[in-house]
Amino acid sequence: MIVRDRPSGLRLFLVLRGSILSRIWRVLLVNLLLAVAVTVTHGAFFQHKVTLTAIPFSLIGLPLAIFLGFRNTAAYDRFWEGRKLWGELVVRSQDLARQCMSLLGDAAPGHAPAEPGAVRRRMLLRAIAFACALRNRLRGNRADAGIDRAWLADAEHEALAGSTNAPALLMMRMGEDLGQCVRQRRVDPCLAVAIDGTLSAMTATAVACDRIRNTPIPFSYTLLLHRTAYLYCFLLPFGLVDTTGFLTPIVVGLVAYTFFGLDALGDELEEPFGTSPNDLPLDAMCRAIEITIKEALGETDLPPPLAPVDYCLL
Repeated sequence: MIVRDRPSGLRLFLVLRGSILSRIWRVLLVNLLLAVAVTVTHGAFFQHKVTLTAIPFSLIGLPLAIFLGFRNTAAYDRFWEGRKLWGELVVRSQDLARQCMSLLGDAAPGHAPAEPGAVRRRMLLRAIAFACALRNRLRGNRADAGIDRAWLADAEHEALAGSTNAPALLMMRMGEDLGQCVRQRRVDPCLAVAIDGTLSAMTATAVACDRIRNTPIPFSYTLLLHRTAYLYCFLLPFGLVDTTGFLTPIVVGLVAYTFFGLDALGDELEEPFGTSPNDLPLDAMCRAIEITIKEALGETDLPPPLAPVDYCLL
């Protein structure tokens, strides 16, 4: 995600980091070269004059702009829903830390003793691994990528690496620990319902993120807009050269930058969980969850929050 102040003055037109220009400069350059060639030849190729008026471009341009705006709105809705879901995961992780530290006690008399705080620590470290495993699943990485072996038992870490749904596996283990705590009377069954509700909310967040990742905007709609935007921009010089003359490349460049940029930006926002500059900073949110939980466990050697690199926060 791009994190920077809005530039002002001339810098607004010269800034490149965070601009969509890095994705569209090739096709934009080809479009500008075509516009220059059309301007030099005045729209004549092989002794034939290509005659187009501005009327077709006026009729197509407005609907195209509207549909590009609609698609970008739909793509941003997906981006914003993903951000709300990960914000919910951060909140639920904090709730789980508070509930485990305040509600889970030692084993009641008559039950097998355990190391004080061992279950609480195991559940909370597993919550950090849950967030990282969800990030890996959404980005198509290995299930155990970036997950510290100290957070999980060796057998659990090995099972995580071979799992087809690592977040669900970790949540099952957390449910098993909670059930064991109820049986050992570490927690009152009525209070265990609150902890189970937090675990269920975390599972619902993971499933909702999966829904966004596995349900893209219909391909036929995206393909139609791609084709129409490209045809419009590449034919535009022929419709403008008779009226704008030597200014044709400038006008075409401005229009093409807008349409190609909106098209590319919609592609980035449509998949909010990737590693593109405009995607969600899942690494930073996983680190925030890690810091919060380790602080709740009383650790003092905390990792620093992730900072933007070249204005990009991953």
